Amino acid sequence: MSDASVSARARSILCGLIGAGIQRSLSPALQEEEARHHGLRLHYQLIDLDTVGAGVEALSTLITAARIMGFGGLNITYPCKQSVIPLLDALSEEARAIGAVNTVVCEGSRLVGHNTDGSGWSWGFQRALPQADLSRVVLLGAGGAGSACADAVLRLGAVRLVIVDKEASRAAALAERLNDHFDGGRATATAEVTAALDGATGLIQATPVGMAKMPGTPLDEALLRPAMWISEIVYVPLETPLLKAARRIGCATADGGHMNVGQAAGGFKLFTGLDADVARMDAHFRQLVE
Repeated sequence: MSDASVSARARSILCGLIGAGIQRSLSPALQEEEARHHGLRLHYQLIDLDTVGAGVEALSTLITAARIMGFGGLNITYPCKQSVIPLLDALSEEARAIGAVNTVVCEGSRLVGHNTDGSGWSWGFQRALPQADLSRVVLLGAGGAGSACADAVLRLGAVRLVIVDKEASRAAALAERLNDHFDGGRATATAEVTAALDGATGLIQATPVGMAKMPGTPLDEALLRPAMWISEIVYVPLETPLLKAARRIGCATADGGHMNVGQAAGGFKLFTGLDADVARMDAHFRQLVE
């Protein structure tokens, strides 16, 4: 094989996204366009469980197929971020601490799980809400994305984090894991969103409620107060009902696009070894959702 052929193959990357209801995902456009700017050919495939009526039980087959087909990497989204962990060969320290994986990198015959959700959320949060009061933060959702946001907001210095989830045991387990990892016992769990929001300075919305396939709001809009900031992780649609309600009463807000771009830039680095131009990716994202 010629040197030119080897070089061409080395500069071609096959990636994908595994999740449910992902047909409106902007990940293919973001990853492929950023790769183009770096002189790479990256093909990004959507692997949507909903299109075949499958659930997380299909993950094992999909991960095996990715190995066989020579994928360079995968993004993992709802509802697979925690279920994928037993199927991988190794985890990064961040993925292990968070207890969820959103990026899988193929390293030879090994699949290694990473998490760029936390760093991605931090990037977007600090960009959109640089003066946010972190005295008492409420997190809705203790799943994969919520776990990443919880880890990230404590790293940013949140004094108190109250975790609310419809599965009380899941919220309690996340709080316990965080308190084992961070000093000060700053995380608590409750099933009562009204009590959790009493005196809250900010709210992180990390449930799938508000997505195009799961419309609605995750809480009673009457619980919102103008003094609170709201960070939404859903980005399809970008203007969720929760954000609309929050903006009507004057809350400072961060839409889900910020986290999406931040985590995508982290994933690009893992897939290619190259630093993404995050400002360029964000501008591209905003053009796509106009």
